[in-house]
Amino acid sequence: MGNREDLLDGAKRCLREKGYDRTSVRDIATAAGVSMAAIGYHYGSREALLSQALFALLDEWGDGLGRALAPGADDDAARGFARMWEGLVEQFREHPDLWLASFELFMQAQRQPELREHLAGGVEQGWRGMAAILESVPEDAVSDRSARTLGMVQTALMTGVMVQSLSAAPGRAPTAAEVLDGLRALTKIVDPG
Repeated sequence: MGNREDLLDGAKRCLREKGYDRTSVRDIATAAGVSMAAIGYHYGSREALLSQALFALLDEWGDGLGRALAPGADDDAARGFARMWEGLVEQFREHPDLWLASFELFMQAQRQPELREHLAGGVEQGWRGMAAILESVPEDAVSDRSARTLGMVQTALMTGVMVQSLSAAPGRAPTAAEVLDGLRALTKIVDPG
């Protein structure tokens, strides 16, 4: 690998170990085995490198997550949805560093307009991906309406449960069964018939 790729790889490792705010230029350079000046030369700034590294991490992880959450061939819609939540809760537990990194990205985007624009596109792509999983269709077959309703609501639920999982006392994080019971209760409120 060249210095540029080494820096990106080093930044990814630092993000997973230290997070966005606690990663310094020195940390990245040390992890990459290059000089600190190389960051400015190749990426312009620490923030630009960390943002690119974070999006790369999330893209890599998101592809695997999408495959892991897809319903099984013999699943009906309800079983596929339950399997999705089981997979999500497991991901929250197994990869808290990536979920924390995604949360840090949201926070950073509030202060960086160019990052916010890039993030907004990623969020909309995530909505489409979630709707595709839930509808068992390819992403290009998902309507804009479905992405902005079904995909958005599933993403909002997922994000909320993720924050609660990361914030919970050990052994007290929400379970998939509790999420599904809560959704059933909400369904009765939304559609009492």
